[in-house]
Amino acid sequence: MRMSAKAEYAVRAMVQLAAVEEGVLAKTDDLAKAQGIPAQFLVDILSDLRTDRLVRSHRGRDGGYELARPAADISIADVLRCIDGPLASVRDIGLGDLPYSGPTSALTDVWRALRASMRSVLEETSLADVACGALPEHVGRLADAYRSQEAQRGHRNSSR
Repeated sequence: MRMSAKAEYAVRAMVQLAAVEEGVLAKTDDLAKAQGIPAQFLVDILSDLRTDRLVRSHRGRDGGYELARPAADISIADVLRCIDGPLASVRDIGLGDLPYSGPTSALTDVWRALRASMRSVLEETSLADVACGALPEHVGRLADAYRSQEAQRGHRNSSR
């Protein structure tokens, strides 16, 4: 999976909004500064998030942005789909329509498994989970396993 800068910025902005006290509106400039996101780029991102009803905007001197629903009810997948579309696609073709045959026919199931594993992480991790640092158990286990693999690779590379 390759995530665009726009999608990564959107997730960061949404987690930042999730950390804002309920009822408090966040100004675009404050969100941009807090996460190191170019302000004009963030304006475009927030517009997309508003169109998809993930955030609400309030105009005026005391205006700003807030989440459109509780942070626990917005998944990372919701944000990514809003910005970049489907989580995993192969040439924008439905998995059942891929032209695989012979020895490559099992690739369709590889892509299904990939999509399922991404969904299990991205759809089951909410903005609230990230904002409070309490990730779902299976996500924590996967992250720990990845850190272990990285450490082993680093140890192998340093002993050469």
